[in-house]
Amino acid sequence: MTVILFLLLLATLAGFAAAFWVGHQPTLSIHGWIAMGLGGVISILLGSGLMWLSFYSARQGYDERADPGRGSSID
Repeated sequence: MTVILFLLLLATLAGFAAAFWVGHQPTLSIHGWIAMGLGGVISILLGSGLMWLSFYSARQGYDERADPGRGSSID
């Protein structure tokens, strides 16, 4: 039931976004397109690099406890 409600909400939001996009199309210069493209590429590269770094640190053991003598229970 939750999945159906989520998909219904997603479809409704997509419909509103499409209606807004059709009604309000601003003109974008070549400089705007270049800036938007570079922003997207840089965002994807940054996100990919940070994800790689988190997996690398987890596999190399950098995420282990700093004090190996401590137990796993919280006092």
